[in-house]
Amino acid sequence: MTSFIMRPSKIQPENEVIGFSGSPRKNGNSDILLKSILSGVSQENITSDYLNLTNIQFQGCIGCERCRKDKICTGLFDGMSLIYNKIISSKGLVLVSPTHNYNITSWMKAFIDRLYCFYNFENDRPRSWSSQFSNQGRKAIIAAICEQESTEDMGFTLEAMKKPLEALGYEIVGELSVFKIFDKAKVKDNNKTIEEAFQLGHKLAQSIK
Repeated sequence: MTSFIMRPSKIQPENEVIGFSGSPRKNGNSDILLKSILSGVSQENITSDYLNLTNIQFQGCIGCERCRKDKICTGLFDGMSLIYNKIISSKGLVLVSPTHNYNITSWMKAFIDRLYCFYNFENDRPRSWSSQFSNQGRKAIIAAICEQESTEDMGFTLEAMKKPLEALGYEIVGELSVFKIFDKAKVKDNNKTIEEAFQLGHKLAQSIK
C-alpha cells in the first residue's frame, strides 16, 4: 500500500519548503508563527506549504521495525503515508510547537517519531546507523512558543525538535523562542516577533537556493 512513496536515496530534493505546526489550537500562535516564517520563504520565490498536524489522522511509531528493511514506513498506512512524499521532496522544513509540559506536543512527538523510517541500520551490535537524508543539503527552522517567561520554563521544546532533525541530516539554520504569550493568536500583535519569524523564513529560503 505504500509502494507509491518515494525513496529519499533515489531523489534530489527540490528547492521547496514544507512546514508543520504541532498545536491543537488551530489558527493560534503556533500557526501564525509558521505562516509568518513561510511568508519570508515566499519572498524568495520559493514554493512552500504547511499543515497543522492535528488535521492529519495518524498515530505514533509502533516499533514494528519493518522500515529497517523496506526503507519507508510499511507497518502503518495513515495520514503520514500521504505526506511522506512532500517531506522527501522538500529541501526545507519548518517545525513549530507550543510548549506542553516542558516539551513539544504529543502531535509533534508522534510526527518526529514517524521520521524514524528514514534511518538506515547495519547488523552490528550496537547497530551502526545513518540517514537517508544525509548529504542532500536539507535545511530547517524550528520555533517554540511558551506561556511562561524563561528558557527553563520552555524546557526541552526546541531541543526535542533540533536533535532528531540534525540526526536525520538537516542543518538547523535558525531557531525562534517566543515567551509570555498564551491567548489565542495574540502573537500577531507582537510586531518584533512576527518580523523575526519572517526573516527566518527569508534565511531558510536563501539557504536552500
